[in-house]
Amino acid sequence: MQIGPHQINGSLILAPMAGVTDRPFRILCRRHGASLAVSEMISSKPELQNTKKSLLRYDLEGEPEPRCIQILGACPVQMGEAARLNVERGAQIIDINMGCPAKKVCNVAAGSALLKDEILVARILESVVNAVDVPVTLKIRTGWDQQNRNAVKIARIAESCGIQALAIHGRTRACGFFGNAEYNTIAEVKSAVMIPVIANGDIDSPEKARFVLEKTRVDALMIGRAALGRPWLFSDINRGLENGAGSGRLEARQLQELIIEHLSNLYSFYGEYTGVRIARKHIGWYLKNMGSIATNKITQILLAETAKKQTALVYDFFEFYYREG
Repeated sequence: MQIGPHQINGSLILAPMAGVTDRPFRILCRRHGASLAVSEMISSKPELQNTKKSLLRYDLEGEPEPRCIQILGACPVQMGEAARLNVERGAQIIDINMGCPAKKVCNVAAGSALLKDEILVARILESVVNAVDVPVTLKIRTGWDQQNRNAVKIARIAESCGIQALAIHGRTRACGFFGNAEYNTIAEVKSAVMIPVIANGDIDSPEKARFVLEKTRVDALMIGRAALGRPWLFSDINRGLENGAGSGRLEARQLQELIIEHLSNLYSFYGEYTGVRIARKHIGWYLKNMGSIATNKITQILLAETAKKQTALVYDFFEFYYREG
């Protein structure tokens, strides 16, 4: 798949997820088979551009190319300025968020709320495309609600405005993350435009990936929640698409090594205090399918206050697992 000057060598992309797709997680997923990884969404509001949280989200040091940052907002001028700023800070692809269903985003008419206003959609897309000399991509949902699916119309607007790839989460804004992804609408969009189309929603195995590719004929797949605690899912799906079957999970020793590596990178990136706390949710995701063996030990890990203690308890958990599992 080609996005502007960038050849994307593979068909799997890590979806942007607030509070998850920071630099350590993006690099980890790229190393485990993701061909592209999109940053957490960054607000286009000027007063939020230099907060500690935003500055961390801008940090692309050491990240494989092409580097993609997602921006969020409802003001065309601010979105154009945000795009320019992110390119100055190293972004090689700018992605526009018109898919987030969160109330705090939609309540300020951003994210998927923008799908209600097709004229404003066009103004934002034109502003961002004209502001930068790197490719601009767009992420949307199938519509606002089940009575107002306008993904095909939005896709045609996007193509006419110069958007160079389109990712679609196969649910409406009203659906949130409930129900099944609707791949028929994604297939309709793929048939309606010439730009690359990326399918997102419920892709959690090689079998599901193959089904979605065959059903929609899209150019690539985007994986989000299914990769939580399973960053190796990308390589597993890649193997499945190539050879017919994936392995499904890591051996315990491999999982231990991956967790320790991830924790080390989180401590380095955020500093010990924040890194330990960010790590807790990842540890919970990594170990959720092993919890029946040592629930109390997982609880101890999640309560640890220092990097040294948290890491030691992870080692202790696996030593117990090897003996008792």
